[in-house]
Amino acid sequence: MESTLQFQLRITVASGLADALRADPTGASHAALRDVLRRHNAALKCQFDAFADYVSEAEKLGTENYPLYQWTRETIENPQKKAKYLQSFTVYMNGDEIYGKRIADEMEIDLLKLVSEDGIKSVARFDTNPANNPQPPKR
Repeated sequence: MESTLQFQLRITVASGLADALRADPTGASHAALRDVLRRHNAALKCQFDAFADYVSEAEKLGTENYPLYQWTRETIENPQKKAKYLQSFTVYMNGDEIYGKRIADEMEIDLLKLVSEDGIKSVARFDTNPANNPQPPKR
């Protein structure tokens, strides 16, 4: 039986690669990564940029409908956290930020082959089980 859990992969990259990926998320600056992304119909989104987009949207549409607004705003305004999230990228597969186990497994195998000190530092896997993830802060 297929697990009902969904998964998300994230990569942490060296600062120079992070700058290049933020400018061009297709991975053109890292040929092996670009090839893996193409093969899996995947794209990257910098987590800092995703957080900043969330804050911007909440401020436009009303923060009361965005339970993570305050936490996210504080995160992007904190210099240490900003530095961390500027080097962290979420892997979107077929346009989705979460996906099935088989898809995550295949992509993770390919990404782990690219880990090196001058490029991709690590690959992390997250799942949708609330017990394994921090919950939104209480208001």
